[in-house]
Amino acid sequence: MKIGILFLFYEPTVRPGPMAIEMERLGFESLWVPEHPVLPVNPQTPFPQGGPIPEPYAHMSDQFVCLSMAAANTRRLNLGTGITLVPEHNPIVHAKQIATLDFFSGGRLIYGIGAGWLREESELLGVDFPRRWTQTGEYVAAMRELWSQAEASFDGKYIKFPPVRCYPKPIQQPGPPVLLGSKDRNALKRVAKWGDGWCPNRIDPAFMKENLPKLRDECRAAGRDYSKLDITVMGTIRGERAQVHDELRRFEDCGVGRYVVTTGVLTPEDYKQRLERYSSLYL
Repeated sequence: MKIGILFLFYEPTVRPGPMAIEMERLGFESLWVPEHPVLPVNPQTPFPQGGPIPEPYAHMSDQFVCLSMAAANTRRLNLGTGITLVPEHNPIVHAKQIATLDFFSGGRLIYGIGAGWLREESELLGVDFPRRWTQTGEYVAAMRELWSQAEASFDGKYIKFPPVRCYPKPIQQPGPPVLLGSKDRNALKRVAKWGDGWCPNRIDPAFMKENLPKLRDECRAAGRDYSKLDITVMGTIRGERAQVHDELRRFEDCGVGRYVVTTGVLTPEDYKQRLERYSSLYL
């Protein structure tokens, strides 16, 4: 089981470079960084976990700047977006951003994606919110053209461009693996149709045991090879090492290949000690 960490960088936290160095030293497989580009004041959309939206959501640092800093200080640590809100980005500019990070990191980017849940944020950034997954799928298709073709063009509903040249190309071809971070009713169909993997958050082994056979069936119907999918889970496991590893084995028995640990705040003063603790529990 590969073990990564999902971490929200903001003003009081450890910086990405030092954290990535320590993670690589300890043997973690990947660092994942979330995003919310902007947080509207007094949104009407409820927070999915209940209660008010946590204050750090307004302070999230740019995930690609953070991952670039991590990449510059490491050689093996994989770099995950956990997750990118795809329809909130211009896909031409975003394709360049993704390709550049993958190229200069030596092909270490894992592109975890979502379509967004905060309507007020999405609409500020040009998202067709009721059809945001359709928009997301089209943007990913357009970016794959830009990543893989010497002269790329695209003619869709949300994005159109004539033949263009866009370099550098990502080292991973036809682009970094695209993992869908969604649990909605059409998530498995989307993964099977055009995703490279699945990365649901806050779920248990029973959820994966129920849904991975369904994903296998969806892949069969779509003519996709299920065995090539990257199956990742994000969350936190309570307990000491024995309990944690028992839960990891349950996930692994279902077919999960990576567990990404959601951590609390790590500061410049305590991040080494805290990462050592996570290492003792999960690695």
